[in-house]
Amino acid sequence: MATPVDYVLQLADNALVLGQRNAEWCGHGPALEEDIAMANISLDLVGQARLLYQHAAQLLNAAPATQPASWPRPATEDSLAYLREPQDFRNYTLLELPHFDSRSGLLAGTARDNRDYATTIARNFLFGALMLVLWERLQESTDAQIAAIAAKSWKETRYHWRHSRDWLIRMGDGTEASHNRIQSALGHLMPYTLEFWSPSEQEGLAVARGIGVDANSVQPAWNALVDQALKEATLIRPQGGGFVTQGKTGRHSEHLGYLLDEMQSLARRYPQAVW
Repeated sequence: MATPVDYVLQLADNALVLGQRNAEWCGHGPALEEDIAMANISLDLVGQARLLYQHAAQLLNAAPATQPASWPRPATEDSLAYLREPQDFRNYTLLELPHFDSRSGLLAGTARDNRDYATTIARNFLFGALMLVLWERLQESTDAQIAAIAAKSWKETRYHWRHSRDWLIRMGDGTEASHNRIQSALGHLMPYTLEFWSPSEQEGLAVARGIGVDANSVQPAWNALVDQALKEATLIRPQGGGFVTQGKTGRHSEHLGYLLDEMQSLARRYPQAVW
């Protein structure tokens, strides 16, 4: 049974998982400026996740019956980030994928070498366009805390999306090699965006209560942002269709488990530690 907190956790998990993925470029960026830029984007996303987890913890502690028995009590931002299992996370599957094109043969969750920056840029572009329009609408949420977080996050997301958009155009309208790389990355990732528009129980409840936004209502704005950038980049929009992933309902790829193992290992080994 979905509860209002599930929608807050979906927003938080999206920010945390993408922040963790982008942070993998720290010290490995294709250029010093990009190394710094990606680290800053990651910090912004983790900051958004913290605010949302703090709000989710307040909601859970105010209504303990809504919290699964397996989760530590009282809920805190740290317990929600570090002590939940992969099936408890509600992030989009798109965000947990490694930085590799599906045709690279390097999709193993433990892979570390030969990260593809085009894949990272394409993912940040597609998700950033969604959050740009979603955060704008969420500023009208009946939940004052979500509205305040949305106002702050929209400003940060505008920078994130402009960064990825500029690189998308630079690669698409660049050399033949860069064009092919970004086109291939889009072909790999675009099908995962179908999950954006697949309604879930927690989203329906949030919309009914005025807390959240119906993602389908922002799809035309998302399409306009994506199509205009692809046109400038001389890229072809991949065809939609196919299997619809369900990460936001807890059905994840194997990659999330590897990501969480790395992210959560210290907190799980020393659960009583105080920093």
